[in-house]
Amino acid sequence: MQDKMLRWLMLSACLAAWATPALADDDDEGSKTQSMHQLAAHPPIPSAHKDFSQFRYRPIGDKVVEQADANRLLFWTPQGTPDGYAERLGNAIVYYDRTGKAIRVQPLALPTDE
Repeated sequence: MQDKMLRWLMLSACLAAWATPALADDDDEGSKTQSMHQLAAHPPIPSAHKDFSQFRYRPIGDKVVEQADANRLLFWTPQGTPDGYAERLGNAIVYYDRTGKAIRVQPLALPTDE
């Protein structure tokens, strides 16, 4: 009987010692979390990757910046000024100039059901 009681006390003491540091770690984690500014600078989510190979027109000499989350390409001149953008709308890709006026529409082939 005493042997069982001793085992029970040792087991409960081990469990209490094991659980106590875990509770202390929870308090420390509050100070280790990143601020909203740090999260905005380096978001913990992976960036989206899309295939922009269907976008055929690209202004000559412009730098192309992909915006995968918005499904569009931005065009920048070598001097660093915006030169327009292209985005997919339905079954077409629409290209806009620097003022936001649509200058070109590229229809996309509809997928065939086989």
